[in-house]
Amino acid sequence: MHLFDPRILGIGILLLLASLVTVKQLATGSILDKPRGNLLIQLVNIFNLFFLLVVNPLAAVALILRTLEGLDPTHFNIGAPSLLVALEVVGLLLYVAGFLLMAWALLTLGRNYQLGGTAPRAQDDLIADGPYRLIRHPMYTAALIIALGLGLATQSWAFLCVFLIYLVLILALIPVEEGELGKAYGATYSAYRQKTKALLPSIY
Repeated sequence: MHLFDPRILGIGILLLLASLVTVKQLATGSILDKPRGNLLIQLVNIFNLFFLLVVNPLAAVALILRTLEGLDPTHFNIGAPSLLVALEVVGLLLYVAGFLLMAWALLTLGRNYQLGGTAPRAQDDLIADGPYRLIRHPMYTAALIIALGLGLATQSWAFLCVFLIYLVLILALIPVEEGELGKAYGATYSAYRQKTKALLPSIY
């Protein structure tokens, strides 16, 4: 037996997405940004936009219509009710935490925001406040948490695979992005990099 009615979960996802779009518009002045740069940069950003703005809304609609389990051939059934409830609770907490972290990062960046991997502009400042005091790439961490949370909350191997794909792409992109930041901010960025971790406060 599910802890959450699928319709409530679907509505919650849509509300979180709408809130995030609103925050991005208010904080950065844009909703969608055209991916540019080399193939890796474009691939990561297109994947990110597709997951957040296509996959999540479709999953939400399928939950509201109670058709997600039937449409998802990778859905795994949990026989133990207590384990199912635990997965749903952990998944939902991660999902919400990911959106909150992403919103916090967007508000902190403000007009300094650019798509991942893009070289800083002349007017951009190096941001080391808010979540950037703790980790260098909180938006990547947020995306990973959202994907993992969705996979657990819906018991879907497909969404868990999205998390793994995200992880591979992000780990490949981080050195590229940090190389551009190092060129732009020199010793200041090197000092900041020494004081912070990339994705989680205690590892990597």
